[in-house]
Amino acid sequence: MSRRIVRLTLDHLDALATPCRSCLFWELDPVRRARVDDACGEKDAWVSEVLREWGSCGRVALVDDRPVGFVVYAPQAFVPGASGFPTSPVSPDAVLVTTAYVDPAHARGGLGRMLVQGMARDLIERGGIRAVEAFGDIRGAGRCALPVDFLGSVGFKTQRAHATTPRMRMELRSALTWKDELETALERLLGAVRPGKKQAPAPAPKATRSGRSVL
Repeated sequence: MSRRIVRLTLDHLDALATPCRSCLFWELDPVRRARVDDACGEKDAWVSEVLREWGSCGRVALVDDRPVGFVVYAPQAFVPGASGFPTSPVSPDAVLVTTAYVDPAHARGGLGRMLVQGMARDLIERGGIRAVEAFGDIRGAGRCALPVDFLGSVGFKTQRAHATTPRMRMELRSALTWKDELETALERLLGAVRPGKKQAPAPAPKATRSGRSVL
């Protein structure tokens, strides 16, 4: 079974889990949302705008080339729906994670962390971005906010506390240390169980005409 993380493109949108495919909670303010006739078309237009003006705004998890998870992120300037949270706005040095999802059939397999790591690499390579932030929901899910437990499990910490929707933050560099730590631990484990190399036998001494042996 192959697993990989790729950039979110318009071609991936139809594979987004319902109702995320047509949800415009983050992309539009309440007044504009109420006037939309084609939600999926509006979602496509939003992704196109962010791709054109800012760059890649998401990562998709593929298992055997089939999309099973995704994460979407962008500066708050592209996310008017975020202004409705009492813990808004997002810090100036951070971008906002709006949506994250992993198919329940593939949950607890590490795909959530893989998505976060892929996002972190993308943002670090751009430069000028120190962190990602998200509005959590302590009730588990609601208002399209991400569950606090999920955010905590992938490295987010509370930035601004709130009774129901705290704003949480993760420094980008910390997201990449997971892979380094896992690789180091694996190397140590392999080193502990890997059989040691056998030493080559010492060369037999050669006899000289005088009868003395040399190496």
